[in-house]
Amino acid sequence: MDRHSVQWRGYIPAITTPFTGDGALDLDALDRLLGWLHQEGMHGIIIGGTQGEWFTINQAERKQLMQAVGRKLSGKIPLIAGCSGYTSQEVAAHAKLAADHGFNGILVTPPPYMVPTDREILAFYREVNDQVSLPICVYNWPPGTNVDMSLDLLQQIAELSNVVAIKNSTADLRHFVDVFFALKDKVRVFGVPMNDLGILLVQQGADGTMGAGAVLGRELPGYFNAIWDDDIPRARRLGDRNEVLMRAWFNTDYTGRFGSAQAIFKAALNELGLPGGYPRRPLLPLEPEGVRVVRQTLVQLGKVSA
Repeated sequence: MDRHSVQWRGYIPAITTPFTGDGALDLDALDRLLGWLHQEGMHGIIIGGTQGEWFTINQAERKQLMQAVGRKLSGKIPLIAGCSGYTSQEVAAHAKLAADHGFNGILVTPPPYMVPTDREILAFYREVNDQVSLPICVYNWPPGTNVDMSLDLLQQIAELSNVVAIKNSTADLRHFVDVFFALKDKVRVFGVPMNDLGILLVQQGADGTMGAGAVLGRELPGYFNAIWDDDIPRARRLGDRNEVLMRAWFNTDYTGRFGSAQAIFKAALNELGLPGGYPRRPLLPLEPEGVRVVRQTLVQLGKVSA
């Protein structure tokens, strides 16, 4: 496999997982959210990723999620399952569920918390590669793993037979650009900023962004649609609107300014009248001041009334 083995491109959000106030998985809310995401023209979706709070979901719930998403959207848009875990065996078990329910690929970080060495990360991905059948998107997520994978390491991982893409969520812009130009002909590279630099990178062959939350709806895939249509003024307008949200809600390393990213996105969806639901403990809903900031930003963008 390589970049040509999949048709992933554009805006592919890592979606939130709706929970009720007492922490139960809310499949009815998920169904409504999936319907809205598809209607808004997402180029694919990721479930069970960082924004999907994979770290709180047990295997039975994971199966329910994959069944629900596969039943709703399999064959309609690309489906990628977040399958991160502490061991390659955990990842393989998650990946089997994804394959069984019509997913097109998996997203995998290095094992979190333990801060493995380059040698250990490469061995981990080799073991995952040998145990799974689906295409793999490697996820470089420094805030969650405490590792910003080097170009040399990513080049070695990209040679594995099932690796087709990299979601490079580094805050180091130079590193992102270096990885993109080194590997763009081998694997699909996601993580371009939605601004003028993003426009230039997409014009040079960058594949898109695996974003989060999708709270601006069709504006987000619209940014990439506009670039592909050579409507650069429209792409700039849509990118600027996303930048307003990112600056107001997130730090430069993509962590939340006034709560967890998951709580921020869920509060925003709720303010929009969409099924965001609640974060699951140990994460907590936003404090009232955080909700006020979220709503103020949405009012500024014309998404809700004052």
